[in-house]
Amino acid sequence: MIESASTSESPVPAQEEHAPALPSSLQLERRGPVAVLTLARQHKRNALDDATVLGLEAFFCSPPEWARAVVLRGEGKHFSAGLDLNELRRRDLLESLTHSRMWHRAFSAIEFGSLPVIAVLSGAVIGGGLELAASAHIRVAEPSAFFALPEGQRGLFVGGGGAVRLPRLIGAAKMADMMLTGRVLRGDEAERVGLVQYTVAEGDGFAKALELAEAVAQVSPITTLAVLHALPRIADIDRDTGLFMEALVASAASSSHEAQHLMAEFLEGRAKKVGR
Repeated sequence: MIESASTSESPVPAQEEHAPALPSSLQLERRGPVAVLTLARQHKRNALDDATVLGLEAFFCSPPEWARAVVLRGEGKHFSAGLDLNELRRRDLLESLTHSRMWHRAFSAIEFGSLPVIAVLSGAVIGGGLELAASAHIRVAEPSAFFALPEGQRGLFVGGGGAVRLPRLIGAAKMADMMLTGRVLRGDEAERVGLVQYTVAEGDGFAKALELAEAVAQVSPITTLAVLHALPRIADIDRDTGLFMEALVASAASSSHEAQHLMAEFLEGRAKKVGR
C-alpha cells in the first residue's frame, strides 16, 4: 500500500462505515476524507461483472458521509479489462437494452454524483474498463496503461456510455479509429489526446491520485457541485445559455458563507498564494 506524502494516516477498512453492502469485488478503505475504492478481481484482470457494476452504482448513489473525494483503482497490474466474458451471453433486444442501461445508471452515478473521482490507470484499460475510467473526473496513468476498444473487432458496439463520454474527451474521429482499426493508445499519447490528465512513473499512480484527492477534498461543497454538475452541462449547451448559467452558478457559489470566509482570508493575506 503506497502512502501519500501529504498524509500520515494509515488505511482503514471502511466497509462497515458504509450502509449499502458492497460485493467482494469492491474493497473500500478510508484515508481521512478520501474513500479508496478498489476493483478487487485481480484473477480476472478486474473485469466487470454485473455484481461489480451494481456495487459501483450503490456506492456512488449513497457514499459514506465522511468522504469528500474518491480514488478508484484496480487490484494488481490492471485497472480493468472490461466486461467479464461470463456476462457476454445471448440476450434478446430488450434484455440487451436493459443491461446496457444498467451500466449507464452506474457510470452516471459516478460522473454526476456528489464526489470527485480520481482514477488510477495501469495495465489494461479496455472496453468497459475504459468506459468506467471515462466516467471519472480526473485520470492518472502509469506507463503500463494501455487503452483500447476491442468491441469493434468483435462485431459489437460500446454499451457502457463510451459513445457519449469518449468523443467528448478524445473526439469522435479518434474513437472511430480505435474501434475500426483496433488502435491501442499508450502513455504520452493518451495524455496528448486528452484521455488522461496526468502521467506518472510506474507504481506512482496511487500516490499521485491520493495527493490530488486530498487537495480536491478541501474544495467547498458548492464549488464541487458546480464543477461536477454545472460545468459539463454548460459545455454541452449553446454559448449564450451557457454564459447565463455560468452567471447563475457563480452568483450562488460566491454568496455562500464558505466562499465569503475564504475570500476574506485571501484579502487579509492569510490564504495560500497560487503557485506556492
